[in-house]
Amino acid sequence: MEWAFFAVAVASFVTTVNAIRPVPWTVLSIGSFFGGWLATELAIHRLLLQVAILVLFPLFGGLHGWQGTVAVALVGASMIGTVYLIAIAREAGEVAEAALEKGLGDDYMQRIDPDLSARYDPSIPWPRLLLPFRMGLPEVERIKNVSYGPHGWRNKLDIYRHTDHPTNAPILFQIHGGGWVLGSKDEQGIPLMQHLASRGWVCFAANYRLGPRSRFPTMLVDLKTALAWVKEHAAEYGGDPNFVVVTGGSAGGHLTALVALTQNDPEYQPGFESADTSVYAAVPYYGVYDFTGRNNVRGRQGERGMRMFLERAVMPTKLADDPDGWAKASPLDRITADDPPMFVIHGHNDTLVPVGEARYFVEKLQATVREPLVYAELPGAQHAFDIFPSIRTAHIIRAIERYVDFMYTRYRAGSRRGSERGEVVAS
Repeated sequence: MEWAFFAVAVASFVTTVNAIRPVPWTVLSIGSFFGGWLATELAIHRLLLQVAILVLFPLFGGLHGWQGTVAVALVGASMIGTVYLIAIAREAGEVAEAALEKGLGDDYMQRIDPDLSARYDPSIPWPRLLLPFRMGLPEVERIKNVSYGPHGWRNKLDIYRHTDHPTNAPILFQIHGGGWVLGSKDEQGIPLMQHLASRGWVCFAANYRLGPRSRFPTMLVDLKTALAWVKEHAAEYGGDPNFVVVTGGSAGGHLTALVALTQNDPEYQPGFESADTSVYAAVPYYGVYDFTGRNNVRGRQGERGMRMFLERAVMPTKLADDPDGWAKASPLDRITADDPPMFVIHGHNDTLVPVGEARYFVEKLQATVREPLVYAELPGAQHAFDIFPSIRTAHIIRAIERYVDFMYTRYRAGSRRGSERGEVVAS
């Protein structure tokens, strides 16, 4: 039993250390991500489990020998680390609020319509956090598998709305991630959509064709097809087609940015060139913003690995043969002064998409776009931190709610004028 206790303690300690200081972009990054992601976003559950380990193993004889003594020390250190992870997750609210004040103005809350701000609840929904994989809310209904195009399952979307069936409501358009080769509408953005739908929004989550069978820009074309469908049919589900916020994470963050930066571009709207695919604002999470690797955010070997993956599974050409085509697939190269406002969110500890991706993207947005820019770099956050309810997710969802309500207030006032752009970075 002492050896079992020792082995469990070592695993707990290593997992905690990895969550605090994850492995940077190497062949170990995926394993580091999964371990760090779960340890970070399920920190409360891990703390309870560590307490149970510290109690139960000694009860069954695990304290014998040096193994038991070392195991106690390791579990104790791991518990201290887990408490630190909980504390740093709670900082997400302060970081996001500082970013909103910097990007929208110190008085941005006073400029949100009172009928919207009156419903804010700053408390942490602990019952939902303790059961993180039960994400549905009783007041939200989900309409599944509505077809928006001719390509079967990959051209279906889900709709989330309040059971009261609001009319002329703001719309959220959610794009899932998965490295352009995996994933579906069933897996990502659920906590945010459930929350906003409970506040009267109508949320649409779309599938799209994936690589390697389908190559870029097929994904973008599908999403524009879906967006055009949403705008055409929004009123049937209670949505206002003139106010759409697009959001998504990882590959979905890349596509979110491209949807916002290529509005009404006929190149990506074959057969529906005249359809309206504009959005009012965008909220990309931990996205990939440059396919060319020019800024070397992953290091030499990491950029080479990323390029090989994109060539084999996503892009129809090799970078060396088509640098212009790869630049066109990079949000970093699509930025213009007339682009819509953005709230860019990235985790400081992201091992799958290094935070440098966001920093370079935000730097160019800052220098180019006239609309307000908000950037929140979340301390301690891994990739995909928002997949299920957690302390960090709860804070970020509430920050996004304030952001989109600010934009919706502007829209209802008939104004596209924003305050001076800005950004905040937390480390």
